[in-house]
Amino acid sequence: MEQATVIQTINTDLAIALPEKMGNDELTTALAAYINQLIQTDFQKLVALLYRIDVHEEKLKHLLIDHPDEDAGIIIATLIIERTQQKINSKKQFYDKFFTDDVEEKW
Repeated sequence: MEQATVIQTINTDLAIALPEKMGNDELTTALAAYINQLIQTDFQKLVALLYRIDVHEEKLKHLLIDHPDEDAGIIIATLIIERTQQKINSKKQFYDKFFTDDVEEKW
């Protein structure tokens, strides 16, 4: 999957402006910094963003409990990136199926 698409989607979903040319580690680090800032300054906004992105709440809770010594921002950033990739893949699969199948079969 093209990293730029993931970054564009995250930028749109979070209303932030991360550079589109980043590796996965750089993206995780930059996103974690933003998340850690939200944890400290606007936790309600973070919760709303996670809800809008549709990060699995139970999975997040378990990861935070199971890894208490790890940076919460990194854990959350990783989940956001994974969820964004899943949504992009789902849209692509739907698009490919809908627009590459024989048109006659659809109607």
